[in-house]
Amino acid sequence: MPNNIAASLPQQCSAPSGQIAEPREHRLDIDLMRLICSATIMLGHVGAQFIRSTGNTPANGTGSYWAGHVAEAINPFAVPMYFAIAGWAVLVGAPPRDSDRMWKRIVRNIVPLFAWTAIYLVWAWLRNRNDRPMTELAADSFFGSVQPAYHLWFMYNYIPIIALLAFAMLIKAGKRPWGLGAALLGIAVLPSVLTTFSEVTGREMPSVAWGFGTYSLVYAVGGAMLFAIPAGAVRLRWPLFALLPITMAASLWYNTQVHYVMPNAHLFVAVMSICMLLLISRIRIPEKRRPLLQKLAGAALGAYMVHVLFVEELVTPLVSPDLSGPVAGLLLISLVLTVMALSFATSLLWGKLNLRRLLG
Repeated sequence: MPNNIAASLPQQCSAPSGQIAEPREHRLDIDLMRLICSATIMLGHVGAQFIRSTGNTPANGTGSYWAGHVAEAINPFAVPMYFAIAGWAVLVGAPPRDSDRMWKRIVRNIVPLFAWTAIYLVWAWLRNRNDRPMTELAADSFFGSVQPAYHLWFMYNYIPIIALLAFAMLIKAGKRPWGLGAALLGIAVLPSVLTTFSEVTGREMPSVAWGFGTYSLVYAVGGAMLFAIPAGAVRLRWPLFALLPITMAASLWYNTQVHYVMPNAHLFVAVMSICMLLLISRIRIPEKRRPLLQKLAGAALGAYMVHVLFVEELVTPLVSPDLSGPVAGLLLISLVLTVMALSFATSLLWGKLNLRRLLG
C-alpha cells in the first residue's frame, strides 16, 4: 500500500517572504485509513488462498470456499481508498510546489516498486516457482506487474495518477512542468509504440499496465473532495454503519454468484468505499494511541510489500479444501493475524535500519 506521499507531507505550508508559515495539519485519520487498507488487503489475499484451494467451486470444499469469500467480500474498498488518499495528498494535503519535489515523490514510489519486484523474482527463482525465465519476467516488469509480485499491479496506475494530478496542479499554479508532461505523454503513447514495434519486427512485446482507468481517477479526485470535508460536517453516521455491511453482503453475492473477482469500478465497491471514507474521515484518535498509530502507518507500505512472501510460504501450504466451516474460519483468522504481525514486524525492522526509501 503506497503511503510515501502522505508520509512525506511537509509540516509547514509555504508562505510569502517575511511571513511565518502556518503548520500543516497532520491527518491522523488518514494514517488510520492507510493502516486499515493495508491490513484489509492482507485479509483478502489470505482469503484468496482458501478460494484457490477449492478451485473457486463450493463442491470442492464448502468450508474453505465460504471462509475465503467472506474475507474477500470485506476488502474491496482498500485499493480505491489508496487512490482516494493519493488524490487528497496531491490536491489538498500537500500540493506540489514545483516539479523537482513531485519527482522526488514519484521516485519514492518507483524505487520500492522495482526493488520488491526484484526481490519476489529472485525469491521465486530460488523456490523454482517462476513460470518463465527470470530475465524475461524482469524485462516485462518495467511495463506491468508480473508473477509472483502480483500485488504490485496497482502501483502502475497509482504513480501515473499522482503524476497527472500534480501536473494539473502545477499548471494551475503557473508552473511549466515539462518533464512531467513528457513522462505522461510517454505513458500515453507507450502501448501504441510497442504495438507498432511488434507489427514491424514480428517480435512479441509485453503488455503495458502503466496508466489508469476512469474509475481510479474518479476515486482519486472524489476521495480528495470527501477527505477535505470539514470536521463535523457529516453529522449522521449511523446510516453508514447500516449501509457498509450491506455492501459487503452484496459483494459476497456478486463474487459467488456472478463473477469473481468483482471489478474496482463496480457500484458496490464505490458505495462501500464512500461508507468507509466517511466513517473514518475526521475521526478523533485518542492521544495515547497516536504514537503507535503513526509508527504502524509509517510501516504500512513496507508491510504491504512483504506480506505476499508470508502468504505464499505460510498460508498456502496450510490451507486445504477439506476444512469444515468453523475450522476454516478459525484458521483464516489465525493466519491473517500471523501474516499481519510478521509483515509489520519486518517492515518496522528495516525502518530502523534506514531502508524505508528502498523497501517502502
